[in-house]
Amino acid sequence: MNSQLQNNDKMIRTRFAPSPTGFLHIGGARTALFNWLLARRHGGTFLLRIEDTDRARSNPAAVEAILDGLSWLGLEWDGEPVSQFERANRHVEIAHELLARGHAFKCYCTADETQALRDEAFAAGRALRSPWRDRTEAEAPADTPFTVRFKAPDSDVDIDDAVQGQVRWAAKEFDDLILLRSDGTPTYNLAVVVDDHDMEITHIVRGDDHLVNAGRQSQIYDAMGWQRPVFAHVPLIHGQDGKKLSKRHGALGAEAYRDMGYLPEGLRNYLLRLGWSHGDQELFGDAEAVAAFDLAGLNKAPARMDLDKLNHINSHHMAQADNQRLVTLLLPFLDGLDARIDDANATTSRLEKAMPVLKTRASTLEELAKQSYFLLRPRPFRLEGKAAKPLKDDEARQRLYRLFTHLGDVNAWNETVLADALKEFAEAEDVGFGKIGQPLRAALTGGAPAPDLALVMTFIGRDETLDRIKDQMTPATSE
Repeated sequence: MNSQLQNNDKMIRTRFAPSPTGFLHIGGARTALFNWLLARRHGGTFLLRIEDTDRARSNPAAVEAILDGLSWLGLEWDGEPVSQFERANRHVEIAHELLARGHAFKCYCTADETQALRDEAFAAGRALRSPWRDRTEAEAPADTPFTVRFKAPDSDVDIDDAVQGQVRWAAKEFDDLILLRSDGTPTYNLAVVVDDHDMEITHIVRGDDHLVNAGRQSQIYDAMGWQRPVFAHVPLIHGQDGKKLSKRHGALGAEAYRDMGYLPEGLRNYLLRLGWSHGDQELFGDAEAVAAFDLAGLNKAPARMDLDKLNHINSHHMAQADNQRLVTLLLPFLDGLDARIDDANATTSRLEKAMPVLKTRASTLEELAKQSYFLLRPRPFRLEGKAAKPLKDDEARQRLYRLFTHLGDVNAWNETVLADALKEFAEAEDVGFGKIGQPLRAALTGGAPAPDLALVMTFIGRDETLDRIKDQMTPATSE
């Protein structure tokens, strides 16, 4: 096993620890994926912890959004989600243990005094050091609120990061970190260390915006005599312009990508390649991804969000998807297209029949709905604009009438026979196929996207084909 995977020979345990302040952000989804893959690759455990200590910003709806997003992505976690807030007593217990060990102290500085000390430290090019770190309890003022601060060591801090390599901070860069606020509530860095230790987390894969936190947290691990986990800090996702990812770049929640019609396996594949590589391979099934994933493949350079590449990858997974499943997923997207769904069984049957062809013509379910619309377009439909042009003159209408009669004599209604019938009719009329195909396509699809005409007729069936042609044999086709 790679040395970066060893942690005292423990079974690998990873975690995803989001704050429930909104949806499952695309960056968070990638973090969850990497941790899930690492655990599954080595037969380990993937845990979920909700970091809900900020009670003002945390809310149940956001927790549900995160759980729903992970479930839709197929990133199932092991066991029950852990609430960080509910573990506050344990965090306080460890803060008091650090006090007893001499690695923490009570600080009685007021807010104004703290700000003055911070300004002084900044001017001197160092982090804040509280004057109370070396004072005794006997010097403490009576009935005065206090915080509990970690006594920052005077030695430099080093971590060996699986992505960033060896990282060092000078001792002067770290202040006396607050562990317990004056109201007795624990702070983030203390809670994270305690929870990760108690949950026996062996590997922490997260964004590199937490890199400095890893330095601070390592000090707490060392002070408690606990083994540090393996850290792997992945560069954040950027937009195509190289700037920090924002909504205009596609920094949306997982549910937004679901609502845009992406498949979970498509998004998983895309996120996998957004900061991780395995040679030149772009397309991965789940089994391939689990078998191939390792920390060594994580990239040190920031990944860039590319929706064109996402569409390309998702189109591959669309083409591979089960037809019946696609039909089920497709139906809600057809609702917004005034599709005719009078008979659910007939609709499903027609869509399933066409799906092997249609799914290769779309990148998303939203596109697939547009590609499928011709199957379920309500009749009679009015031809307008460009779609009406092929049937504007009487000659085209008369030819369409003759074609109607010709197709009515076709017995075996399949793609091959229908393609031959159209070819024979064009030869009999002594015209190029365009003179036949354009009016027929207008009559059958109303200008909606559709595959070859023989396939269109096969998919919609004999009766529907003849009825649609008959609809357009009336004198007026547009206003």
